[in-house]
Amino acid sequence: MTTTTPSRGRRRAPTRIQRAAGKAAALQKPRVILAGLLLLALTSVMLLDGYLRAEVGGDQRVRTGASSSQVPDKVLDGGPILTFRGGQATTVSVPDKTIALTFDDGPNPTWTPQVLAILKKYDIPATFFLVGSMVSRYPGIVADLVEQGNEVGIHTFTHVDLSYQSDARVNREMQQTQLALAGAAGITTTLFRAPYSSETDAIDNYSWPVYKKLGEQGYTSVFVDTDSDDWKRPGVSKIIKWATPDDGEGASVLFHDAGGERSQTIKALPAYIEKMKAKGYTFTTISGAVQEEESAGGQQAGAGGVQAGRAQAGGAGGQQPGGQAAQQEPNGLAGAGASSLQAAHREATGATLYEGRALIGAVAVAEWTVPVLSVGLLVVGVAVLGRFGMMLILARRHYRQRNRRRFSWGPPVQQPVSVIVPAYNEKECIANTLESLAKSTHPIEIVVVDDGSTDGTSEIARNAARELGMTNVRVIRQENAGKPAALNNGVRSAGYDIVVMMDGDTVFEPDTVRQLVQPFADPEVGAVAGNAKVGNRNTVIGAWQHIEYVMGFNLDRRMYDLLRCMPTIPGAIGAFRREAVLEVGGMSEDTLAEDTDITIAMHRTGWRVVYQEHARAWTEAPGSLKQLWSQRYRWSYGTMQALWKHRKSLTDKGPSGRFGRVGMPLVVIFQIVTPVFAPLIDVFTVYSMIFVDFKAALLAWLAVLAVQLVCAAYAFRLDREQYRYLLMMPLQQLAYRQMMYLVLIHSCITAMTGGRLRWQKLKRTGEVGTPAGVS
Repeated sequence: MTTTTPSRGRRRAPTRIQRAAGKAAALQKPRVILAGLLLLALTSVMLLDGYLRAEVGGDQRVRTGASSSQVPDKVLDGGPILTFRGGQATTVSVPDKTIALTFDDGPNPTWTPQVLAILKKYDIPATFFLVGSMVSRYPGIVADLVEQGNEVGIHTFTHVDLSYQSDARVNREMQQTQLALAGAAGITTTLFRAPYSSETDAIDNYSWPVYKKLGEQGYTSVFVDTDSDDWKRPGVSKIIKWATPDDGEGASVLFHDAGGERSQTIKALPAYIEKMKAKGYTFTTISGAVQEEESAGGQQAGAGGVQAGRAQAGGAGGQQPGGQAAQQEPNGLAGAGASSLQAAHREATGATLYEGRALIGAVAVAEWTVPVLSVGLLVVGVAVLGRFGMMLILARRHYRQRNRRRFSWGPPVQQPVSVIVPAYNEKECIANTLESLAKSTHPIEIVVVDDGSTDGTSEIARNAARELGMTNVRVIRQENAGKPAALNNGVRSAGYDIVVMMDGDTVFEPDTVRQLVQPFADPEVGAVAGNAKVGNRNTVIGAWQHIEYVMGFNLDRRMYDLLRCMPTIPGAIGAFRREAVLEVGGMSEDTLAEDTDITIAMHRTGWRVVYQEHARAWTEAPGSLKQLWSQRYRWSYGTMQALWKHRKSLTDKGPSGRFGRVGMPLVVIFQIVTPVFAPLIDVFTVYSMIFVDFKAALLAWLAVLAVQLVCAAYAFRLDREQYRYLLMMPLQQLAYRQMMYLVLIHSCITAMTGGRLRWQKLKRTGEVGTPAGVS
């Protein structure tokens, strides 16, 4: 056993590491917070979209048959327009020979523009009672509607029966719709029509308090005299008939421009307008009807704040509305608007206007984001299932090919090899590592490269080798320079043409080295990936990683081996031709994933990289979520760096181009894109279970889990592992998906901000002993 001491005196490595670690920690917290905020934003966008579609907070209850004993008779028998001027309930009827044409449930991108085109053709106005959620989704239609001279009213935000709702919910339904109108058209309104309402005689004891409260806030509640019942789709002739009031009587007439298929309404509307004009009827808005009725009764247009809507008689040009007066305004309504506004409209200003625009903007983001996420979920689902399918098919083929009796790499490789063990503060593990190598059935020399350890690693290694009687061990000490530098130092110091690289916390089985080097009988093989196993698997986190290693790593490697695009030789166990390592320039310090970097570099220079499943190594996996995060962060960020470094392989020819066009897309899809979007599976599942269909969502999630279990079980069978660990898989999938999402977002942010990390050291316990003790 020989020892090489460092050429320099005092080592400053610990100070540099501490500074780098402190800087990394300072940068890490904001990035983690940002990753969490992105997930929160995604959830918020989905909830907003669900609220707009009444999937979140929806209430389908409709009250019928309730008593009206508490409703004044003058209201039950009164006209269709209900106000509370001076705190007294007052009803107003539409004047004779006048029709206040009203439309409910819009706007709708298909039907509302067609209705507007018909109204414009006949030069008549109408009053549209709009659903706030639809306003926020189609603001442009509302702006066109108002600009054309029509009047708008509130039909709640989510089209719920307000008689079932709390005061807070009622206020929220009104205020949110006002904000939507402010953002869409720059106005608010004093008109209101309750969903599922009809004539005033249908007001009951449950809805009456709602109308009173809204009336006190300045709202005018609008009912109907004549209902076309077009929502029933009875046919054009019946719609026209049912919408026609008795001879000469005025009416508030109800049509619908949304809420279903409205082609019959579109066909009936022109014929209805022509019929009523032929009978001498004038069309007006609700405000216009009130103005005409008050004018006919000799009332002054003062307390009501009414300004006539545009009216037209007998097909001639419409008359201009009358004066305007102050009216008690609903909460959040601005003062009286310009003369171009309808009487019920108020110009939105100040906070109301800006909050409305913010609502419209948020809804636009949700309307764009959720469909994109849905497509992303579909892509992820196809990618996940496609990956599982490929793994099952190719892994089986790989297993049968490599395990048939006549399979051989060539003449047995029997010459000695060099085993390089880079180590930094591995006092807990280095003795176990050397003890496992002492039992190797293949001739080896061992080169331990102590990368500036401060815990006596090199002394422990020398003492362990002495106690074990190992004369084939060299301990080289160097000033701390990182894992790539330690490996390169070991390669330069190696005495044999084949070098095996392992981590200082890893133990080999006696036959591992012999199995690992046999593929080098094929002169095309430049590197071999071994089968890394989790040794500390008796904890929850250890069991999770055990599943990941068997299924996600080793099953993947079988697939990549057959496709000849292995992306990574694990640092825990890998073998290389020394000449191949030197040919690609050794282990690079350009990335955090030096193992991925050199593997891709070997592909690009024409060397073949294979997987040897029978060469097993037992490694100590991170023992806490914090350490696991740190490790996966380094892996994911390093992988991104390596892919970016070798991006030119996408356009190269020959072996480099083959990896670029086969291996690189697979790595990007399966190791970056899919994990980033994988949380969508859980987010959409939880969302659907709570707000859509619990049973269907749960069954879909269980189906995906079942596919994963099948793949995992097959992977465990190939590796002859115990199936009991698969009981942890449901929880492992949930935890890993969210963690890997956050890790990858963290890595992406680091990449965009240009952050760099040093070789990170995980806390070790030394609990992974010799392979014989591992269950």
